[in-house]
This record gives sequence, structure tokens and C-alpha cells, in this order.
Amino acid sequence: MGAVVAYLDVAATTRVDPQVADVVLHWMTEDFGNAGSRTHEFGARAKKAVHEARSFLAGTVGAKTEEVIFTSGATESNNIALLGLAPHGEQTGRKHVITSAIEHKAVIEPLQHLKETRGFEVDFLEPGPSGRVSTEAVLERLRPDTLLVSLMHVNNETGVIQPVAELAEELRGTATYLHVDAAQGYGKVPQDLAAPIDLISISGHKIGAPKGIGALVTRRRGWDKVPLSPIMFGGGQERKLRPGTLPVALIMGLYEAVKLFLENRERWERDAREMREQMLAALGKTRFHLNGDASNSVPHILNVTFDGLNAEALIVRLKEQVAIATGSACTSASYTPSHVLMAMGLPAEIASNGLRFSWFPDQVGDFDPHGLAETIAHMQPDVATDR
Repeated sequence: MGAVVAYLDVAATTRVDPQVADVVLHWMTEDFGNAGSRTHEFGARAKKAVHEARSFLAGTVGAKTEEVIFTSGATESNNIALLGLAPHGEQTGRKHVITSAIEHKAVIEPLQHLKETRGFEVDFLEPGPSGRVSTEAVLERLRPDTLLVSLMHVNNETGVIQPVAELAEELRGTATYLHVDAAQGYGKVPQDLAAPIDLISISGHKIGAPKGIGALVTRRRGWDKVPLSPIMFGGGQERKLRPGTLPVALIMGLYEAVKLFLENRERWERDAREMREQMLAALGKTRFHLNGDASNSVPHILNVTFDGLNAEALIVRLKEQVAIATGSACTSASYTPSHVLMAMGLPAEIASNGLRFSWFPDQVGDFDPHGLAETIAHMQPDVATDR
């Protein structure tokens, strides 16, 4: 197998910057204290560092320091948010939840669990061909017993931005909580997450931090905390919602990665958008279907289906040129049609063969989109390469 020329799968995970790796190593090998140790300087330094990281991350979404708890990533954050709110729903008789059919499995499966084992009613809204769930569609389903709306920020397969900020304003005066899975959007569309969203799940490895670290923002409504119950026990760390020894090195890696990304975000967005335009121009040599609303998408994710070509076969054919995927890394091994594209109502042939290209401009290497397009065009039946 030859060397991969371009890494176009950052929606699955990103490279850890060497500067971030150095920070992680420092807190593993030099300042290696336990942030819960109160009797010596090693622990005091770790505790202070964690507080600084927590305060910084809170500021990125307009939250208070104490409203951020550290987790292993967005999947755990989603589970704490969804399963942790369930006892309040049971106590108050509010067991109705609204979500979308295009959510990540880390949202869909906990909600299915609540539906099947605890009698919750879950509405799975379908977005239509645009891939964007409308605020109106959510509001139409609101009921007096609606406990929660859970809607992702940026879809992990299509890159389509969901109207979470608008929805947060609409729900502000209601008793319904809003949870946002921001794994793909955190840092990329920062203004959205400053809206009054009650619960925000964050994943570090989508933004240059190591795998295994993330956060859950639990924003107060005035003096009232989101009434979460713990789903794990033992130690009482992180407001008793996520017990266990804090991974100081990973937390500091997340802190450093987010700082670096936000410092360079404007350049990142410009370069990512420029690469998107180059990709679409090059793909004009092929016949393809763009999946999702391009006018409401992040600049670094592109989902396309090429006429007459099987996605899995195409990935194999292109593996010497690019690293790409058919969809979520959590389900890509199953070779089933994308549940996201199917929920958008796309024809089975398109939904079964969608390819996701996702990039950070500084991680693609010496990539030539025109060379990629030429390869694809030559594979397509009855397609002229000069189209």
C-alpha cells in the first residue's frame, strides 16, 4: 500500500498538533499531580491548571466556569445529558422528547433506550433533502409534557448547520430544555453556541485535541441548574456528574488545542472555504449529487454521490490518493445506507453511495483535487472528462 497523499477525514478525527502533544506530555511527565490531591504542590498545580482550562472553555460559549464538566468526549456528554435528565422527566410527568432522525448514534441510541425501557415518547423529525431541520418543525411538535429537544449543531455526514441558536431563543421562555451535540461544530461556528443552550456536548478530537477528552456545558437558567441526575457513581468529581480522577494531561491538551484553533479560526475558515471551492470546481469533471444544503454548511465537510459508482468500491480505488469515508466512523464498518441521507428522503441509490470529504487545510498534504476528479471521471460510465 502506498502512502496516503491527503487526509480528508477530519470529521472522524483530527491530527494532534505537536504543540498540543508537548503540552500533554508535560502534564504527564512533569506536572503529573492529581487535581484532587490537596496536601502538596503537585496537586495544587494540577487543580489550578484544570480551573484555568475550565474557565477558558466556558468563555468560548459564554458560560460560567462552574457550568463546564469534563468528560471523555461527546458520546459520554450526550449520555450524561440525555439519561441524566430522564429522572426529572419521570418525576414531573414530562416524558416527551423531540430530536431529529439525522442525529449521531450517540444521541439516537440513548433516546431509543429511554423509549424502550422507561416509557419515553421520542419524536424523530426528518429534515427533507436540505438536511436541515427547521425551527418551525420543532416548535410544531412542542407539547406541555416536552422535557427536551436534542438537536445537533453540525451534521457529521453532510456538514449542514442546524438552527440551534434560533431554537434556543424560542425555547428560552419555556420549560423545555435544549441539548446540542456540538461535536462537529464547536469552535467552527462559535456564535451559535453562545446562545442560551442548556446543554452542550463537546468533543476534543474533532478540533485538534487528543482522543478521550471532551466536555458537557450545563448552563443555568438564572439561579436554576439543569436538573441532571448522575448516571455513574464513585468519587464525586465534576459536580458528581462525572466521577473519576480528572485526566489533567488530556484536559490541558484540549485547552491548548482550542486556543490554537480559535487563534487561527479566521484563516482556517478562509482556507477551508477556498479548498471547498476548488473541490467543487474539480468535481465538475464528474457527474455527482451534492447531499445537503450548501448554503447552510460548514466549509470543511462535503458529502457527494457519484453517478453510477459504488461508494465502497470507490474508496478502495482511491485509497492511494485520499483517506475518505462513507459517513460516521462509528458506523462505517457496517456497509449500510447512511441513516442521515435516508432520513433526508434521498433515493436509495444516492443514500447508499454518499462519500464524505472533510478537511483541515493544513492536514491535506500535497493534494490535487483535479487529479482526484480525473480518477473518478474515468471510472464513471459515459462521462466525458472535459464536461
